Amino acid sequence: MFQAGWLILLAIALYVIFYYTHGRYLQYKVVGASPRQQTPAHRMYDGVDYVPANKYVLYGHHFASIAGAGPIVGPAIALAWGWLPALLWIWFGNVFIGVVHDYLSLMVSVRHEGRSIGWVAGKYLGRSAFYAFNTYIWFSLLLVIAAFGFVISALFAKVPGAGVAAFLLIFLAVPVGLVMYRTKLGYAAGTILSIIFIILSIWVGFIIQTAGVFSLGFYEWLGILTVYIILAASLPVWVLLQPRDYMNAFILWASLVLGGVALIALLATGGGAMTFPAFTMFSANVVGGQPSPFWPAVPLIIACGALSGFHSLVSSGTTSKQLDNELHGLLIAYGGMETEGFLATMVVGTMAAFGLPAFISAVSAAVKSNGALAKLLSSIAASLHLPAGAPPSEVLKAMAANPAVFGKYYAILASKVKWVVIPGSYGYTLNAAFGIPVAVGTVFATIWITAFALTSLDTATRLARFTWQELVEPLRQRSPGLYRVVSNKWFASILAVALGMSLAATKQFLVIWPAFAGMNQLLSSLALMTIAVWVIRATRATRLGKALVVAPAVFMWATVTLALLWYEAAVVPVYLAKGGTHTVTGLAVGGITALGLALNLMLFALWLREVRVKRMVPAEARSG
Repeated sequence: MFQAGWLILLAIALYVIFYYTHGRYLQYKVVGASPRQQTPAHRMYDGVDYVPANKYVLYGHHFASIAGAGPIVGPAIALAWGWLPALLWIWFGNVFIGVVHDYLSLMVSVRHEGRSIGWVAGKYLGRSAFYAFNTYIWFSLLLVIAAFGFVISALFAKVPGAGVAAFLLIFLAVPVGLVMYRTKLGYAAGTILSIIFIILSIWVGFIIQTAGVFSLGFYEWLGILTVYIILAASLPVWVLLQPRDYMNAFILWASLVLGGVALIALLATGGGAMTFPAFTMFSANVVGGQPSPFWPAVPLIIACGALSGFHSLVSSGTTSKQLDNELHGLLIAYGGMETEGFLATMVVGTMAAFGLPAFISAVSAAVKSNGALAKLLSSIAASLHLPAGAPPSEVLKAMAANPAVFGKYYAILASKVKWVVIPGSYGYTLNAAFGIPVAVGTVFATIWITAFALTSLDTATRLARFTWQELVEPLRQRSPGLYRVVSNKWFASILAVALGMSLAATKQFLVIWPAFAGMNQLLSSLALMTIAVWVIRATRATRLGKALVVAPAVFMWATVTLALLWYEAAVVPVYLAKGGTHTVTGLAVGGITALGLALNLMLFALWLREVRVKRMVPAEARSG
C-alpha cells in the first residue's frame, strides 16, 4: 500500500518550486511590487481597520482566516471519491488557480486603498457590477457563517474540552493584544505571553475533556458562538482579531508540523499505509447524499483546500488594510494559499491512513444509543453481504476494502458521527508515530480545527459587515436617518449572524456545505475576472502574465456554473420533497444559489463586454 508520508514530501517539493518560480513571476512581472510604494495601512491609518502589522503576525492572521474548516472538512468529505482524485484536485487548484487568485486579489486591493474586490469590480466593470458582486458576496458569506457555525458547534458538542480551550484562548487574546499594541514590550513579550497562554489553554481543555466535568449541546454552543462573532466582528482589530489570530497561528503551525513530520517519520517504519480506497467511483454519494459526478461537482466539496473565493474577501477586506510592505504580499497571500494546500494534503494523508481506526472508535461508541446510525450500519453490512449484527469493526473494515460500497456510504456515515473522525484520525496518526495517547491527539486536533474555523467565522462576519455597509451606501444621501441605522456596525453584524446561524441550526450539513462551497468557488472565478481586467488595463503584465489570470478564471467559471446548475436540478428538489427542516434548508440554499447563478451570469456578461474592448486603456481615462 502507498504510504501517506510520500504525499507530504511531494507537496513540499511542489509548493517550494512554484513559490520561487511562479510566485516571483507574478510579483515582479505582473504586479511590479515595490517596497517604495506606500501601502494603505500607512496612508490611511485609522487605528481600527487600517493598521500596519508585522508580516509574520499578518501571515498568521491571514492564513488562519482563509483556512477555516474548508481545507479540513472538504478534503475529508471528498475521500468518498477516493484519496487520489481528491489530492489531484487540491494540487491542481493550488498551483494553477488558488495562488494566482489569492495573491492578486490582495495586491489589487492594496493598489486601490484597501478597497474590497466588489468595489474593484465596480470600478472596472461598471456600477451595476459593484452591486451585483457585493450582493453575491453578502449571500455567500451567509453560507460561510452557516457552514462553519455548524462544524464548530458539532465538534464542541462532541469534544467539549476543545470548546473550553478555544474560548479561554479568546479571553486571553485581549491582554496579549494590549501588550503587543499598547505597551513598549511589543511583539517579543506578546509572543512569550501567547505561548504560555496556549499551553495553559490546551492543558485546561484536556483536563476538562478527560474529567468529563463540562458538557454543552449543539444548540448551546451555537448560541455562544452567535454572541461571540457579533462582538468579534465589531471590535477594533487590535483588541481581539490580530492577537487571537497570532495565538492561533502557533497552534496551527504546530498542528501542521506535527502531522507532517508524523507521516514522514512513519515512512521509515513502513507505517502510514493508506487503507482508504485510492478511487471509488466517478459518481459517489457525496453532495446531499446523492450520486455526485466528480466533475463538475468536486468544487462543491473541496473548497478552500484547493482554491476559494472567500480568500479574495479576506485579502481585500482585512489583510490589504494591514499590509506593511508590498513585498510582504507574496509570503502572506501566495504562501498562505500554499500553506492551506499543505493542510488539505495532510488531512487527506491522515484520513486515508488512519481514518479507519477513527471510524471504528467513533461508530462503536455511538451505535448503541443512535438508532439512525445502527440502521445505516445494517444497510452497509447488507451491501457487503455480512451477517446481521456483525460488529462495527468488521463492517467498517470490509467497507474500506470495497471501493463501490465505500463511495456509496462513506460521506453519509461520517456525517452521522459529526465528522469526529477527522480529529480522531489525527490522534491515531500522532499515536502511531510518537506514542502520544489517542485522546490527547484528538483533543489537540479538535482545538486546531475549530481554531481555524473560529477565525474564519468571525472574519466572515466582519466581511459581511463591510459588504453590507458598501451596499447601503446610496442611502447616505437619499435617507440619512435610515442609513445611520442600517449601516451601523452592530446592525450589519447582527443581521448577517442571525440569518447565517439560523441556517446552521437546521443541521442539514450535507446540503449546506455544497451550497457554501459552490458559491464560494464561483466567487473565485468572478474575482479572477475582475483581477484580469485590472491586470490588462492597469499593469505592465506580459502576455503570459495575462494568460495566467484569464485561463483559470474561465475554467473555474465554466466548472462551477455547471456544478451549481447540477446542484439545483439534482439535490435541491430531493430536500424540498422531504419536509420539515429539510424543506426549509432546501428553500434557503436553493434560493441563495439560484440568486448566485443569476448574478454570476450577469457579471460574466459584463466581463465579456470589457475583455472585448479593443482599446484597453486605463479605466480612469475612459471614465474621464
